[in-house]
Amino acid sequence: MRAEHRSPAQGAGQPVTRAAYPLVRVYRTSPSPYQLPLAGVVSRSGLPPELVSRFVALGLVDAERDARGRLWFRPSAPSAIARVLRLRDGLCLNYAAIGVVLDLLDRIERLETALRHSERAAKEPTTWT
Repeated sequence: MRAEHRSPAQGAGQPVTRAAYPLVRVYRTSPSPYQLPLAGVVSRSGLPPELVSRFVALGLVDAERDARGRLWFRPSAPSAIARVLRLRDGLCLNYAAIGVVLDLLDRIERLETALRHSERAAKEPTTWT
C-alpha cells in the first residue's frame, strides 16, 4: 500500500513493505491446455496484439491470464481467430454479432452430435430379458 493511499489509522511514518513472492503456491495436477503465449498467437494470426486482446475481452477467443497478467491461449486459438475474421469479412458482422453467431454454431454442433447419438441408439436392437 502506498503512503498516499494509507488511512490515518495505519500510521504515516511507518514504511510499507510489499511481498515480491506469491503468498500461496499452486500446483497443477494436470498440464494447462493454455500453452501458447500472446506473441505466438500474434505471429501465427498476423494480427496486432491489441486486436487479439480485444477478441479475448469480447469473449471471441478463449484465453487464460497467469499470475503476471500475461495471456496464454490454447493451440487452437489461431484457427479460432481465423474463424472470427472469416465471419467478419464474409458476413460483414460486428464483433458482438460474431459472438452470437459463434455461440449458435457451437450449439448447432452439439445438437447435431446429440441427434446422431440418439439415431444410432435407436437403430441398435434392444434385448429384453
